[in-house]
Amino acid sequence: MRFVFSPPAGEASGLLTLPWSEPLEDWQDERLVEIRMRGISRHIVRFVAEGGELYALKSINENLARREYRLLRGLAEASVPAVDVVGIVVDRGRDADAILVTRYLDYSTTYRALFSNPRGGQPTERLLDALVELLVRLHLSGFFWGDCSLSNTLFRLDAGALEAYLVDAETSEQHPTLTAGQRSWDLELAWERVGGELMDLQAGELLPPEVDPFEVADELPRRYERLWDELTREEILRPEEQRYRIAERLRRLNELGFDADEVELVSTGEGNRLRVRTRVAESGQHRRELFLRTGIDAEENQARRLLNDIASFRGYLEQKAGHPVSVTLAASRWLEEVYDAVQAATPESLRGRLAPAEIFHEILEHRWYLSESAGRDVGTTAAASAYFDTVLPKVPEPLGEDAPPE
Repeated sequence: MRFVFSPPAGEASGLLTLPWSEPLEDWQDERLVEIRMRGISRHIVRFVAEGGELYALKSINENLARREYRLLRGLAEASVPAVDVVGIVVDRGRDADAILVTRYLDYSTTYRALFSNPRGGQPTERLLDALVELLVRLHLSGFFWGDCSLSNTLFRLDAGALEAYLVDAETSEQHPTLTAGQRSWDLELAWERVGGELMDLQAGELLPPEVDPFEVADELPRRYERLWDELTREEILRPEEQRYRIAERLRRLNELGFDADEVELVSTGEGNRLRVRTRVAESGQHRRELFLRTGIDAEENQARRLLNDIASFRGYLEQKAGHPVSVTLAASRWLEEVYDAVQAATPESLRGRLAPAEIFHEILEHRWYLSESAGRDVGTTAAASAYFDTVLPKVPEPLGEDAPPE
């Protein structure tokens, strides 16, 4: 038996004591965890809690396991949202498949769970946007998914929106670039699978009656083409508008979560043709800025919202002090007096329902609604107390029935 783990492997060393020589479906280990509302899988998949982490173990042919291991590591290096691959276990015995080990995505959920507990309205629009953005990111990096589906995707809440993460890459291929035909084929597969999964939800009475699976599936390629065109189209620019139009285009790319890898101007008889080679942004600017100022690791939309609250808090401090206050000082006091105070006040029994930054974002939303109703600013402390009493208890428990042991 051989173990091949990605560095750093020390944190996953406890997995070595699992009964690897036995068929995965027969395991009886106390560390096994059941995941509710999981997606559909062609393979045997089990979940294990070890060392405070949750891992997914998939039984699969060794060649496919090694290939998927390489592809997932490549996606991580390209900063494309995907699950973290931990390693593979091979040579488990005669006729025994290899096992691919990935780290389960914290605070993630499945499409089935989203439809079963539709907080903030039915999730179809947000699911489509998230899946389309993930597929475009993959294609820009030269990655052919080959099995784009809701079942092969996990979703994270990001200030009310969703971010999609690739889970399964066993049918995928990595190329320097994709042809239009490869992109079209991947999109057709996505259309077929998403439509089928939504029909399955409809048959199980989990889909709202107003949602038509065929209409949703038909919308997926339309949204893909709109985003792809926004990111890759060529434009003719007149010399006098060149500077501001280029700046406008690059700003729009950044807003969508992408960066310009190369900007090229080609002279033509009509003007200069702008070509922008787009790549996936390593991380959002708001996320980086928030982390540098506070040490909080958040998703991009969450970070933008928290930075806005810091700016508001800075204005309050300046008004109170009667003189300017530095951004560094304002961020430090906000972290201690506002953010950390809210996290400390979160009831122990409700922690882990959502990511800390998402909880804070929802409290800011709740404060806005309460203030609108009261005709005055009710304050973060009062809003947090009301949120903990009336909103957070309704958030579903994490997907695992048992939290990973510490």
